[in-house]
Amino acid sequence: MCCLFGMIDYGHTLNGKTMARMLSALSAECEARGTDATGIAYADNGRLCIYKKPLPAHKLRFYLPDRAHVIMGHTRMTTQGSEKKNYNNHPFKGFAGKTPFALAHNGVLHNDISLRKTLKHPKTFIETDSYIAVQLLEQQKALSFNSLKYMAEKVEGSFTFTVLDSHENLYIIKGDNPMCLFHFPQLGLYLYASTEEILSKAVKRMWLSFDKPVRIDIACGDILRIDRGGQIDSSGFDTTNLFLSARYSWFYPGHHPVCTSRSAADNADKEYLSELKSVAASFGYTSEDIDGLLQEGFSTDELEELLYCGEL
Repeated sequence: MCCLFGMIDYGHTLNGKTMARMLSALSAECEARGTDATGIAYADNGRLCIYKKPLPAHKLRFYLPDRAHVIMGHTRMTTQGSEKKNYNNHPFKGFAGKTPFALAHNGVLHNDISLRKTLKHPKTFIETDSYIAVQLLEQQKALSFNSLKYMAEKVEGSFTFTVLDSHENLYIIKGDNPMCLFHFPQLGLYLYASTEEILSKAVKRMWLSFDKPVRIDIACGDILRIDRGGQIDSSGFDTTNLFLSARYSWFYPGHHPVCTSRSAADNADKEYLSELKSVAASFGYTSEDIDGLLQEGFSTDELEELLYCGEL
């Protein structure tokens, strides 16, 4: 339960100070989904830069060059790998052939260790499950719709990924975790965050009300590429390995999970539910409250959204 966020200033109407100020407002709202660490990535004249620290977003000061027009960010709630070891925090850096890229992940992957063994990936000191996505892309030696499709179909669990390359192409790989993308056509600007609630609150703090945003729909299984000129291209991937349909499917008669392994799905469900109950406790709700709502037919994704929107 982390938060992805970022912006694409394809109109080149904003300078570094303005973008940093907007980024501070956006990342601060994203603390609703994680305060253990914060990180951003951007390209500066072909050089990929990553800045991250084990601190909540409001304690960071962002400094962006005027040349940076695409920024990708992440606020973290730790699930695996201590945030105090900064290499465990997002975004992660990788190389697809000769192209450097940064990757951020919202979700939980459970087959990272088995993939690393099966595909003979090199051992890494990074303890975060998300890092397997970097290794899968590096294995393909290219950053493209095909390599992102390969990665998304190999991992098992829950996810939405963002990937930024040194040419300022931003990719959104939408799995079963939330993502909201706003377009401000008058400004030549895209803003995104993991939930619409977070994004809308941040927009109000940015004084962007004069340019009404257009929401860009992104469905589970979509891969979007937004280039530095604001052009959107899309592709997709097979969602079989996602647990979107597998979670608590017994509440819906006639519904069949997409996962081929019930035991694997059960383990992922238990991990996700345990994480959700832990978060709910910080909002004053008990495990029994969550169990009761699940029995009423709510999904874990719906409960997560309600918790962070303050509507539970």
